[in-house]
Amino acid sequence: MSERLQPGDTAPAFTLPDADGKDVSLADYRGRKVIVYFYPAALTPGCTKQACDFTDNLDQLASAGYDVVGVSPDKPEKLAKFREKESLKVTLVGDPAKEILTAYGAFGEKKLYGKTVTGVIRSTVVVDEEGKVERALYNVKATGHVAKIIKDLGI
Repeated sequence: MSERLQPGDTAPAFTLPDADGKDVSLADYRGRKVIVYFYPAALTPGCTKQACDFTDNLDQLASAGYDVVGVSPDKPEKLAKFREKESLKVTLVGDPAKEILTAYGAFGEKKLYGKTVTGVIRSTVVVDEEGKVERALYNVKATGHVAKIIKDLGI
């Protein structure tokens, strides 16, 4: 079971391929705040709703100084299909090895329909300009989550 991050922790560094196969690193966002959200799978109903919510609110988040990166265990090809099908504007990166998901505490045991399973724990980590964890939210809901983040961050 991976450890959950706490505010003040240094966010684990990552470099992962995006939907176009280009590397995206946490270091690319140094000097800006970034919302890193973890979701189970592209092209599924809950994950689509969440990604569309982030896309719909991207301008508002960006004007408040936040970038958004979505991380899932999907390969770049599937992320590209997801982006095109849903007209997504958020940066999507894939972590098929689940190393970054694990480092962020977003992979491990969870309850699914009353059963304990191992998988991606829908999570959101807000990283500040210095690369420190500002907020770490686990077991979040796909629906209404983006509105809650905007409210919590006072945007």
